[in-house]
Amino acid sequence: MNDLSFDVLVIGGGAAGMSLALRVADHCRVGLLSKESLMEASTFYAQGGISAVLDKTDTLESHVQDTLEAGAGLCDPEIVRFTVEHGPELIHWLIDLGVPFTRTEGNQDEVGYHLTREGGHSHRRVVHADDATGQAMMLTLETKVRAHANIHVLEKQVAVDLILSSDSSNPSRSRCVGTYVMDRDSRRIRPIRAKFVVLATGGASRVYPYTSNPDVATGDGIAMAWRAGCRVANMEFMQFHPTCLYHPGARSSAARSFLISEAVRGEGGRLLLPDGTPFMHRYDPRGELAPRDIVAHAIDHEMKRLGVDHVYLDISHKPADFIRKHFPTIHNRCLELGYDMTTGPLPVVPAAHYTCGGIVTDKQGHTDLTNLYAIGETAYTGLHGANRMASNSLLECLVFAASAAQDVLGRQSNTPTPQGLRDWDESRVTDSDEDVVVSHNWDELRRFMWDYVGIVRSSKRLQRAQHRVDLLRSEISEYYGNFRLTVDLLELRNLALVADLIIRCALGRRESRGLHYTIDHPDRNDSQWARPSMLVPENFAGGRGKIHWDE
Repeated sequence: MNDLSFDVLVIGGGAAGMSLALRVADHCRVGLLSKESLMEASTFYAQGGISAVLDKTDTLESHVQDTLEAGAGLCDPEIVRFTVEHGPELIHWLIDLGVPFTRTEGNQDEVGYHLTREGGHSHRRVVHADDATGQAMMLTLETKVRAHANIHVLEKQVAVDLILSSDSSNPSRSRCVGTYVMDRDSRRIRPIRAKFVVLATGGASRVYPYTSNPDVATGDGIAMAWRAGCRVANMEFMQFHPTCLYHPGARSSAARSFLISEAVRGEGGRLLLPDGTPFMHRYDPRGELAPRDIVAHAIDHEMKRLGVDHVYLDISHKPADFIRKHFPTIHNRCLELGYDMTTGPLPVVPAAHYTCGGIVTDKQGHTDLTNLYAIGETAYTGLHGANRMASNSLLECLVFAASAAQDVLGRQSNTPTPQGLRDWDESRVTDSDEDVVVSHNWDELRRFMWDYVGIVRSSKRLQRAQHRVDLLRSEISEYYGNFRLTVDLLELRNLALVADLIIRCALGRRESRGLHYTIDHPDRNDSQWARPSMLVPENFAGGRGKIHWDE
């Protein structure tokens, strides 16, 4: 345990991380690192499904165009087409693994899977496992991962920072050779060596107090990559899911962040004001099936206009058996919390849901550092643009895990194993007696991000947020340098950095587009801003590799 070494170290155990681990494990020794238990990832909580062209009336071109439209002019068309074209084969890969997707009644062949429709999609193309697709995927992937002799699962291990070395083949670039890792129980930090390091750490929606994400979604991969010299892009585009259950009395974070799947609207659910009046038709001709940025903005506007804490989502006009059959998990969970969706509407509010920006990568998941890959929500591929279309996220995880895995396997035999790494400096052995400072700073960060960098922004609000995050990061830096590290401090350090990146991108985009809406620049401006927001760190790792975006 003092000197762990792998061919491939995967940091993060969601759909992206486990898929890549399985694809390379026959030929590589793999370490799969998880902050909590292996199952505690955003994928597990995904309800709706995975978008792919499986129906004969649908087309790849239609899926491409829907994605480009939802992305509000900022998607990379080449990446969109690459992702969509690989969708069907990867759904069949999951089927072959044993993922129990819901079938159409009476039809047991492969084309008989039930497809639902979600916001932004012009066809039914979302394959699902009832309303717990992520859970079904994770259970299947976990079984395969734990059964593979070449995959070593390391749970309750928190990545601290990447370890770099010079790249002998390209002196202008740096090479990633491993990472420092903290054991949650012992708080001991040790290095782990690897030929290749893959960041599959998910998003950063825990930077907001109201989110659908689990507690582990603290932007760790984005923060570590930025500190190591990697570019990030489009961090201003934080997606707010329109319909999280409004349940302020809930004690657990899982209950407070319970998502009401977009598929409920796809099957006829209507958004209503407190007096029962529908309102989405006033904002978009697609009504409840408009893309998420439009729906979330509409709900936010109505809540502020009326001074109410929530709106309602109602599907009770559908037969009760239909609701229980299509949404068993949501129905049962709502019953536990005191709501019966078969007889009345559910109170809902928008909540931070998905990080559309992230670490800049190419089709193979390459970052600016040699031998460092990023896949899944932590990466910026160009797929989502200014707004992610529903159910394209799990598709992205699968496609880029497969692409990165193929690249790793092609380079594995020619990549040397890193030599022994320097131990973590344990000279900072003083425990702090002011842990309350960390919790207070955590609360302050998330509160001002919600107030100033939420669904509706302004230049003044963003400037206030920038001032506060600068002060907060200064305090965190002092605290980090003087006391023994804790998981809470590591996560706060990462979230504060990610908050800074979000604010900087938002201040730089002087227009409104997709998920970024500012009252000072309310119109979309294609002549000046039809491009990604690219941030380059002072210690930019150098070398462009195959990444094809302009800096």
